[in-house]
Amino acid sequence: MTESLTARTPAPSLERLVADLVPPPRFAKARLDNYVPDPQYPSQQEAKERIAEFAHGIGRSGGSKGLLGMFRKRPQAARGLYLDGGFGVGKTHLLTSLFHITDGNPVYGTFVEYTNLVGALGFTRAVELLGGSSLVCIDEFELDDPGDTLLMTRLIRELSDRGVAIVATSNTLPEALGEGRFAAQDFLREIQSMSERFDVLRIDGEDYRRREAVAEAPALPEETVREHAEGTPGATLDDLPALLAHLKTVHPSRYGAMLDDVSFAHLVDVSTIADHNNGLRFVVLVDRLYDREIPVLASGQDVAGIFTEELLRSGYRKKYYRSLSRLTSLARDGAKDLEGAAQDASAD
Repeated sequence: MTESLTARTPAPSLERLVADLVPPPRFAKARLDNYVPDPQYPSQQEAKERIAEFAHGIGRSGGSKGLLGMFRKRPQAARGLYLDGGFGVGKTHLLTSLFHITDGNPVYGTFVEYTNLVGALGFTRAVELLGGSSLVCIDEFELDDPGDTLLMTRLIRELSDRGVAIVATSNTLPEALGEGRFAAQDFLREIQSMSERFDVLRIDGEDYRRREAVAEAPALPEETVREHAEGTPGATLDDLPALLAHLKTVHPSRYGAMLDDVSFAHLVDVSTIADHNNGLRFVVLVDRLYDREIPVLASGQDVAGIFTEELLRSGYRKKYYRSLSRLTSLARDGAKDLEGAAQDASAD
């Protein structure tokens, strides 16, 4: 019988949580060498060069060692970078490339993963854990939740004061790009007293995650989804309403562990998600599926319409748009696998 994610309630250790602070498998091979800037947008090449320069300087701004260093009570506050631009211009590729070329003990996570980590460990313990890092990479910095933004601002200040380099990315919404307005303005306003410590790199490029660019991934017959799940090693099969109910009982910091050894996710009875609590938890799960490149097959409603228009117009719209793009991408991956299996069967 195919396993269900609702049967999984992981309890990862502190060591596991720390071990997960690395770039996801999707970007495991991302390096500056294989980041190919679009010649139509010079800011991409400039960002690539600035990242290499920044990596070289990490660990060298803390002042001299020796006798004078012995009397320094605390390290010099580190400088940081903020990578801003539209969706799909290579910010995450550059961020993970920086992680891979940084000496010392770099850590990597999304904004949500760090807030979940603080929620699981407590603020003081999280600072102690991250305070020994040479670099903290924060992907997808979010400004839509005042409480989480305040928490991360405080965390950045504590780590920067300890000499930890901070590099963050964020996505500017397409309509804001059209107005010449970047998310960096909001970021600098929120961190206020630390804004002078951050250099902003604005990265231009083609925006492929606009709402109208989200390709549809039509729902499949439920029987097809169930049959594929039963015949796929490492697959899971879940009824979406039951899965949403289960996600309430699992801390979001554990969603990654919940997907251990999962090769393919199958969803039946997919219907519109209309409330933020279920929607935001599902967004985190989709992020973890996407990070791990786990294909999805679904029956019921087309996954491209899984969030109501009300949610897409809300203050969390950036999360929902990102999730739509990622979920439809995973569904297309699943459809390709299904088509390939059908072709193999017909050939036999």
